[in-house]
Parts: sequence; C-alpha cells; structure tokens
Amino acid sequence: MVESFVRDFQHQHDLEGKIELVSVDTRDGASTAALYDVWNFPTVLAVGEGGRVLNVWQGEPLPLMDEVAGYVYS
Repeated sequence: MVESFVRDFQHQHDLEGKIELVSVDTRDGASTAALYDVWNFPTVLAVGEGGRVLNVWQGEPLPLMDEVAGYVYS
C-alpha cells in the first residue's frame, strides 16, 4: 500500500528521488523512526530543511496526495 502510494505520488508530482522509504526492520530505519518519534505505521513525514518535521500522518488511512503535495511545494 505504501509503495503504491509513493510510486503514484512521485509520478503525479514529478518527484523522482525526493521521497525516501524507510523500513523499521533495519537498524537505520529503526533509528530514523525513533529520531522522529514514530511508533505507528505506516507513517508519512513531511520534513523540511534541517530535518524539521512539518507534518506527520500516522496509521491508516494514508493522507490524500494533495495534502502531502502542499508541503512539497511550500
């Protein structure tokens, strides 16, 4: 479900390579999740310059693509 969301989002908004998928099943992924205090999955983070969290969507349903796109273009 998440991979499909990301693929469609990248295609609609021409963002190839600007979205990072992180798996908590890896050491680095678990560390990243802890850094951003993410404990519910799936989670979508809008992260700005310097790693500042702009918005967080946790659990299902996933956010609307237009909601996420607002942070990409702001």
